[in-house]
Amino acid sequence: MALAALKPLVRRHAEIGIFLIAALLVLWFSASSDGRWANFYNLASVLQVTATLGLMSLGVALVIGTGEIDISVGSTFGMGALVYLWLALRVDPALAMLAAVAVGAAIGAFNGLLITRTGTPSLIITLGSLMIFRGIAIALTEGFSFSIPYGDRSGATYWALGGGDLLGINTALVWLVVILVVLTVTLKMTPFGNRLLAVGGSASSAHSRGVRVDRIKLAAFVLSGVLAAFSGTLEAGKLGFADGSMGRLMELQAIASCVLGGCLLAGGRISLIGALVGAFVLSSIQSYLVVMGVKPQWFMLLLGIIVVAAAYGDRRLRNWSVTR
Repeated sequence: MALAALKPLVRRHAEIGIFLIAALLVLWFSASSDGRWANFYNLASVLQVTATLGLMSLGVALVIGTGEIDISVGSTFGMGALVYLWLALRVDPALAMLAAVAVGAAIGAFNGLLITRTGTPSLIITLGSLMIFRGIAIALTEGFSFSIPYGDRSGATYWALGGGDLLGINTALVWLVVILVVLTVTLKMTPFGNRLLAVGGSASSAHSRGVRVDRIKLAAFVLSGVLAAFSGTLEAGKLGFADGSMGRLMELQAIASCVLGGCLLAGGRISLIGALVGAFVLSSIQSYLVVMGVKPQWFMLLLGIIVVAAAYGDRRLRNWSVTR
């Protein structure tokens, strides 16, 4: 009877499954690693990775909410990092960040306009965009990396843009929390949020009620590009360097985070907090494999197996919630 009482809660909140999975993984990782995983230093590192992946996942979640997909965010992440690093030595770092974000917005607009104007599936357009901008990044770096000497990474702006810590936690996490709050309020309390989910639920129905479907989709892609580029900026600010391959495969992790977090790929239902917990789960798995000394060549295999198992468990939980 007690379990049956939980079914309505699971049905109303798609992210319940990933919260349970996250809790189980934390307990398992803590118990099996003899304190090597569950310590402040390692957890701070996990949260740091979660922050950059989470920011990207928030943007992807918005696109998924419209019934589309954006797999170009990995290359957008890399382009944002490269633009920021190249400009930060020449202009004020804040201006460099704005330029990087503008590049992300331009990539998002490029994707959105092609998709809405031509009717080509977003999977195809963003796959092409992924390759185009990854190629540009590799061509620009010519196999080398852009970097900022450690001695030049000083001042409040560098500190705020991923280069500093707040109580031992990278400042990227602060940005993540702020942006999460802003987007949550936007989705729940503004017409844009209602229209975005309406477009994902049924574009034709939303159009018949006066919603500018193309504009909503375009806005979602632009926001996705902005968040991916800004995430790349924070990562570059933390590391101080970036190369043409930066962000490789992060698009798949971002999509996985969203799906694990309860976002419906068909559109119409997203969970921003669920996407972030999904990013935390993926970051925790990667960290655990490192702590346990798993060879790098096994990372993707084991990560994939755990993600599939987690997705299966989440699906079973949702199916259970709708049975009588």
